[in-house]
Amino acid sequence: MRAAHKTSILCPNCRKLVSSDEARCPYCGTLRPGSRVRNNIFTQIMNNPDSLIKAIIYLNAGMFIISVLLSPGGLKFTGNPLTFLSPGSQALLIFGATGTIPIDHMHRWWTLISANYLHGGILHILFNMLALRQIAPLIIREYNISRMFILYTLGGVAGFTVSYLAGVEFTIGSSAAVCSLIGAALYFGKNRGGLYGQAVYRQVGGWVIGIFAFGILIPGINNWGHAGGILAGALLGALIGYREKRQEAGWHRLTARVLAAMTLVVLLFAVVSGWLQQI
Repeated sequence: MRAAHKTSILCPNCRKLVSSDEARCPYCGTLRPGSRVRNNIFTQIMNNPDSLIKAIIYLNAGMFIISVLLSPGGLKFTGNPLTFLSPGSQALLIFGATGTIPIDHMHRWWTLISANYLHGGILHILFNMLALRQIAPLIIREYNISRMFILYTLGGVAGFTVSYLAGVEFTIGSSAAVCSLIGAALYFGKNRGGLYGQAVYRQVGGWVIGIFAFGILIPGINNWGHAGGILAGALLGALIGYREKRQEAGWHRLTARVLAAMTLVVLLFAVVSGWLQQI
């Protein structure tokens, strides 16, 4: 009798090579790693650091393109590079900008999530995505992938909540979420100590000084959102712990997936409702 053919797959949790018919991953204990439910594209993205970073960037880019194309009056080509291809304020409001106007007057609390994926111009989204590309790998290495997404999402929401409480009327951008990752890196470097921890703390501390210097010199920067994101990231980093202090747990993965699903639902709702308002 011929032996049944066995296929090898990457465990959707720990990414180690296992047999597809394993009842439980021998490395991390994940149940039925070969299950199609556990190997769908959503799970694969949430378990692959590079894929998750790219997915966040693609979502930001997609929302930017949609907000530009569906801006009343069409595309804006100006001589100012800071406003080149900028979506109109009305389009940004429709697609999920946050602040006291959307929340108090329109009761759009969900914009605390959607605003993290909207940007006001080419340079705005470019700077934020480059910053994400720099800081996210460090956070994934020290906190693991699920905790990085928790920090990114909840930190962004917290940053915009702080700016809302401070009375900021209208705001967008992923910088509050990116600043949350920076805050988590600050906490990691300070708490871990040693040569490596001190090097991380000094380097990221320099970024913080640059962020606030930029915010003071350039008008229209949401410094409340930046400060709220950094503070939230440091507090969340202490709460959920980094890899050397606490291994990634099941509730970290579950929380990250719930937040990812909520983000997708909110952005889909923003796009559909915004498009319906345009036609």
